[in-house]
Amino acid sequence: MGFTAASPVVRRRLGPAASGWLGRVLLYVLLTQLAIFLIRPVLTYRALDLGAGDREVGLLVVAFALVPAAIAIPLGRLSDRRRPAIVVQGGAVLLVVGSLLLYLASNLTGLALATVVLGSGAVAGLVGAQAVIARLAPDAGLDRDFGLLTAAASVGQMIGPPLAGLLLSADADRSTTTGRAFLVGGALLCVALLVCWRLGDGAGRTAAATAPDGKATAAAPGALGILRLPGVRGGIVASLTLLTAVDLLIAYLPVIGEERGISPGVVGLLLSVRAAASVLSRLLIPPMLRRWGRTRLLWASTLGTGVLLGLLPLAAPIWLLALLLAVAGFLLGIGQPLTMSLVVQAVPAASRGAALSIRIMGNRLGQVVLPAGIAVATGVFGAASAFVLVGGLLVMSAVGVPRQAGGTGGTGG
Repeated sequence: MGFTAASPVVRRRLGPAASGWLGRVLLYVLLTQLAIFLIRPVLTYRALDLGAGDREVGLLVVAFALVPAAIAIPLGRLSDRRRPAIVVQGGAVLLVVGSLLLYLASNLTGLALATVVLGSGAVAGLVGAQAVIARLAPDAGLDRDFGLLTAAASVGQMIGPPLAGLLLSADADRSTTTGRAFLVGGALLCVALLVCWRLGDGAGRTAAATAPDGKATAAAPGALGILRLPGVRGGIVASLTLLTAVDLLIAYLPVIGEERGISPGVVGLLLSVRAAASVLSRLLIPPMLRRWGRTRLLWASTLGTGVLLGLLPLAAPIWLLALLLAVAGFLLGIGQPLTMSLVVQAVPAASRGAALSIRIMGNRLGQVVLPAGIAVATGVFGAASAFVLVGGLLVMSAVGVPRQAGGTGGTGG
């Protein structure tokens, strides 16, 4: 609802067709994130029922990210050279297949394989959707439009966990309720597939206008060349640490809930509090940028989130846990759209899809390396150590954010 209200502004600048495709992309992202954030907490409970421990839960987080890290750059190049809509649609198909495989999985190996398919679909959809936004929006509107894109994602993330909790609480037999939740997520992903199926023509025309006759594509730098451009590496480091924090919240908050006797419904509400705060911060990005600038906002997002996550294991009352998650969610919401626009503005127009895919690849590699190490620690020290460790990593990465982001923030225009 809130996103369609912005369409008259988009229509005046970009024309009716562009605003229509933008609306479809936002709706697609909302639906897919709703389904994914419904499915992934349920996946943790299904894994626990199948005998998984803290270490296995962490390895499932790795499974969601490992293969997508390998395919992100080819998908970004494909979106630059052809149409990002193809990548979006392929991602939607993989998401539907992944949800069906989760429903059919009867052991941890099957869950891991299904999670790989789901993660591949998620990264393909994100690469394509971000590439469409990068081509539709003028440079001056990138922060705002990426903010809308990530706000749409956060709306889905806000609705998904409580819906998962509601479905899990509907029956005493958790094997039945988890299966039902996987089917509901699959149905939502089928709707998302229908939404994105007509993206092709409009997104293709936009892409062609950006890189006519393939000339811009031919001049595009390679992956290493993109990484050498000022601001790109700083944006990727900030992005991957912030995204890993979100993943660990989804994966380990249910584990802490089980240890403390917190019901799945309450855990789902706590995760939705985090997502709702992220929606709010993303909608407030334009006035916050005018007040503080991109560099300070990135620094506050990274440092503040690290401190708050480190405090989460100490928050015994549920109300205090909710308060910390709300503030952390607000700060988490700021970082992702700013790193998108930071990376996009640092590269030539013909390489925007590739640059965004490298950013996503960095995110996924972070989701592989960090949770794998954290999974080992949680096997020894318990689930609470995951939040302390990722909080410390965020605090350390914040030290380099002002210097790294500053150059691009000044040149982004």
